[in-house]
Amino acid sequence: MATATHATPFYGWRVVAAAFVLAAFGWGIGFFGPPVFIATIHATRGIPVGVISAAVTVHFLVGAAVGATLPFHYRRFGAPAVTRAAAAAVAAGLLGWALAAEAWQLFAAAPLTGAGWGGMSAAAINAVIAPWFERGRPAALAMAYNGGSVGGIVFSPLWVAAIGALGFPLAAAAVGAVALVVLWALAETVLSRTPRGMGQSPDGLRSGVEAVCHASPAARPLPGLALWCDRRFATLALAMALGLFAQIGLVAHLFSLLVPALGARQAGLAMGLVTALAMAGRTLTGWLMRPGADRRMVAALGYAAQLAGSLAFLAADGTDVPLLLIGAALFGVGFGNATSLPPLIAQVEFVPREVPRVVSLIVGMSQAGYAFAPAAFGLIRDLAPRAAEAAPGAAPWLYAAAALAQGLAIAAFLAGRRRG
Repeated sequence: MATATHATPFYGWRVVAAAFVLAAFGWGIGFFGPPVFIATIHATRGIPVGVISAAVTVHFLVGAAVGATLPFHYRRFGAPAVTRAAAAAVAAGLLGWALAAEAWQLFAAAPLTGAGWGGMSAAAINAVIAPWFERGRPAALAMAYNGGSVGGIVFSPLWVAAIGALGFPLAAAAVGAVALVVLWALAETVLSRTPRGMGQSPDGLRSGVEAVCHASPAARPLPGLALWCDRRFATLALAMALGLFAQIGLVAHLFSLLVPALGARQAGLAMGLVTALAMAGRTLTGWLMRPGADRRMVAALGYAAQLAGSLAFLAADGTDVPLLLIGAALFGVGFGNATSLPPLIAQVEFVPREVPRVVSLIVGMSQAGYAFAPAAFGLIRDLAPRAAEAAPGAAPWLYAAAALAQGLAIAAFLAGRRRG
């Protein structure tokens, strides 16, 4: 890739670093925090798990609504102001979760953390990166989205350790304060910059050098309701929603299903393998995918790896350790691209001014769907018929449901490919 000849280095990679940090806090608090909150609040306040889980669902639904409307908020208030507001909402909401003594107080805190999560989630990362990268957007998004994986690696044990050492209120106040200070600073110093304001071009190319990753020749403006009738949009939204529903539902239960065969320590390492391979798969795809590649086919191959992982889990029957590890590896390889590839598909299938709207809508709809995934997979796990001699970690109906959703996601990606 050609480089810039500006007096100052290309600023886009600083924006990627800021987006990485934004994703780490967003996922670390908004995505990986709620499972810890459920266990902590149930153990210390005695509120039923089902009630706490319902509040978590509200958290995710509000996040989906905010994510779906981000283009409007960015146009009206700007990325720095939206990021500051998201950080403030998260900090206030965390205190609400930590101080809640009754169930209704959880439902008051959930919209705050949900709004903050929506302002830091996948739609926000794409919106922050998009003005700075066109041809190099796959690599830039891959690096930024890896912040979400790092957020899981760092925050999951951090929450447990901080709550154990400080108690939930002090731990929530500390994490919220750090998030507020760091994200406020990034909003003021990095996210406030624009390529035009700095006299730079996307990808750091010299003026006049072609940088655009063109949309399909068939792309056309789709104002208002016309977008909802478009085959490419409908199949892309459906594929992302189905794929993430399967992914989130499975990952919510996977650790507990691996423990009987692997033990808690080895099951934790297997989950770490999933995260590591998710980062590796996302990064390699971002850097190696050519501008003219069929991005829907790349996404379908990623879900095919996840589907193969689900079938390996199914075949393991809760006892075959090598098959369980193979399943974890295959699941992990495709895990990271489930979030990063749909925005990249939108980049080449829709005219540039439609892309922010498309990305926000597909991300918002997928978040609204996967908010119910852990509960749905839990019902499958609890209500599905079970053989008397089945191993404790065997969950054939759960793995079959995940494989079915992954297969339907692949079909949706392929159904939206350009005809002719």
